[in-house]
Parts: sequence; C-alpha cells; structure tokens
Amino acid sequence: MYQEERLLSIMDFLKENNRISVDQICSLFDVSRDTARRDLVRLEEEKAIVRTRGGAILPSVHDEVKNYTKRLKTVSEEKKKIGKMAASLIYPNDRVILDASTTVQACAEQIESIDCTIITNSINQAEVLSSKPQINIQLLGGTLQKEHRFLYGSSVVEKLSEYHVDKVYIGVVGISENGLTIAHEEDGVVKRKMIQQAKQVIVLADHTKLGITDFFRFADLQDIDLLITDKTPAKEFRELLSKNNVEILTADFEEGDV
Repeated sequence: MYQEERLLSIMDFLKENNRISVDQICSLFDVSRDTARRDLVRLEEEKAIVRTRGGAILPSVHDEVKNYTKRLKTVSEEKKKIGKMAASLIYPNDRVILDASTTVQACAEQIESIDCTIITNSINQAEVLSSKPQINIQLLGGTLQKEHRFLYGSSVVEKLSEYHVDKVYIGVVGISENGLTIAHEEDGVVKRKMIQQAKQVIVLADHTKLGITDFFRFADLQDIDLLITDKTPAKEFRELLSKNNVEILTADFEEGDV
C-alpha cells in the first residue's frame, strides 16, 4: 500500500474512532513503527491530526460563526417558528429586552404593533421594530461590533442597569450542562447584564444549539425560566432542564410546513 492510500485509511479510522496508536497503524497496515511515525508526522504537517504520546487524535473543530448579514440569509423556518411563538408572549404594556441574535430578530419581525417598550443593543432589531408605530424603542448606545451588528461596552452595561423589565429574549450559540455560551465575550457580557434586569428569562434556540458548548459562558441553566425550541429535546436534555427548573415550549416544525 502506498503512503497516500495509507494516510487516507488512517484518517478514515480516526473519523470513526477519534484516536489511533502507532501500534494500531503497524497492525492494520503491516508496517514498521518507523513507517507509522512517518505517516503521523506527514499528517501533522498537513494539520490533519494532533500527535499524542504513542499516536494521534483528530484536532478540535469549531464551527465558524458567520457575520450577522450572512446568518440572516440562512434564517430557517425553524427559527421563524420559534420567533413566532416568542412574539406571541409579548403583551400590551410589556417592557422587553431583545438581544442581537438572528433567532431573536425572527421574533422582532413578528411582534405585533402594540403599546410596549423594547430595549435592544441590536441595530437590526431597532430597524425592524421601527416599522411598528406603537412600539417604543430604546436603542442602547455603545461601541458597534460591525461584523455582527451589536452595540457593546461599559456604556451599554451601565445603561442596562437602569432598566427593570418583564422579559428578556436571549439567543445562544450553545446551551448545555455547561450553561449558556456564545462565541464573543463582549456579546456575552451584555447578555449577562440583560438577564439580571429581567423578571423572566426566555432563551430562543433551535435544536442544533442544544447540547453544544461554545467559547464564553455568560449564564447558568438555573438563570433561565423558559426555553423555546423547534423540536422536543432528548429525554436526557429535558431532565437536565427540569433539574434546573427550566420550562420548555416547542414550536414543532413539520416537514413541508411553511
């Protein structure tokens, strides 16, 4: 077997088993330990593996968080249904904080033009809501994160401390036993303060976010009151939420339903 063929087979083995040892390479491909080590060196140079004592593992893979405009183009029907259910929970005279996530924007787009107050650090949410004449909009001022279109910084956090609201709607990159996580610390710091200022904390997350842990933890599961998602979570995850007194609302998505 040529080296190129062997390297492909080693990668296939890693994808199924997550790790491989020098001894396993020798046994699987009937080669010497020196040859096995040379194969691993080659794969390491190509950044395909991480070498360990006596073998190799696959490198950690982190999904790229696309910029806000690109994420808006891929807002799914699942997110729209989550947003519709979330919007139905906003009543006249409510005071509500909306964060800067695309799932929360799906909510903003479907809020009726009723007499309520919306506070947000998202220039997109403010623009969407500006077409609804009865809604009072409070846009938090701060430093603009241009790629993801949210305002952050000490001025945002300080201003938030002045508000006490009925509900906050929070989007996440991941929600798991490790809590609520996000890709950017500056975004997470603002979300953390938003949560502190609300009587009811509502997290909007489609099923792809459940069980995921990302870079920066900004809240614990026990900080949440309600999770709105698109599919009924697995039993283990439901039990985790129940243990932390988190209620679940599911906007079931039927295939072909638009």
